[in-house]
Amino acid sequence: MIDTAATFNTHRPDLIRVAYRMLGSLSDAEDVVQEAYLRWAESDRAAVRVPAAFLRRIVTRLCLDHLKSARVRRESYSGPWLPEPVVEEEPAEDVTLPLMLALERLSPLERAAFILHDVFGESFEDIAAAIGRDAAACRQLASRARAHVRTDRPRYTVDRQHGLEIAAAFFEASRGEGLGNLGTLLAEDVRFHSDGGGKRPAAGRIMAGASEVMRAHAAIARLRHGPSQLLRYAFVNGLPGFVTREADGMLQTTALLIEDGLIRAIYVMRNPEKLRHLTDSVH
Repeated sequence: MIDTAATFNTHRPDLIRVAYRMLGSLSDAEDVVQEAYLRWAESDRAAVRVPAAFLRRIVTRLCLDHLKSARVRRESYSGPWLPEPVVEEEPAEDVTLPLMLALERLSPLERAAFILHDVFGESFEDIAAAIGRDAAACRQLASRARAHVRTDRPRYTVDRQHGLEIAAAFFEASRGEGLGNLGTLLAEDVRFHSDGGGKRPAAGRIMAGASEVMRAHAAIARLRHGPSQLLRYAFVNGLPGFVTREADGMLQTTALLIEDGLIRAIYVMRNPEKLRHLTDSVH
């Protein structure tokens, strides 16, 4: 049993990455990976030549099963949906937040083919074994997915320090006293996404355009019942941003898509259910 667990734990981080990018939820990804472990423990492991490929196949199938119910839940979701935030010290550029949102528009099979091939470098033969289609069909699925998400893939790499400097400037400008400087940071076509999940106040739709986004932040500043406590600057799903504790005592993450030195999109996570995993990592 020790060897069973040791082998599985070697691959666990990679399996979490696959499941999270498929599902957009760390808690769901962890549940799927735990179920994969149970199936691994019950399998004929002596017959498995490549454990990594075998385990990714199990995780992919479990994710596809889960997405059937997850899609129904998201169709009834209150307001804009965002994936659970992953907060890291360094930017992860393989699947950024805008790309994860683009993946939401794909069918589960297209998403699986794209993630396994374009992100994790799986062969179409291995993908075929994972999703129950032949290799040619998997190639077509990945190609269709690629065409759909092309405009949402990162076009520019923002220097780490410059990205964090813009995040710091945005934090100051969006917190009331510096609100007059906010317009200098925003692209004219900026979009504002806010996910409260019906649990906390948040915009009920995606706001578009610098004027509307500035009005929204002015309204938020008026309604804020106390200061926001900055906990850390970091990268949220690969984008520069920060973690705060708001006046109601709840955590919040903000991520910024930056292009040509201006903020093209703002992603604010307020849903407490999607922030629980951050409680132990921030103070």
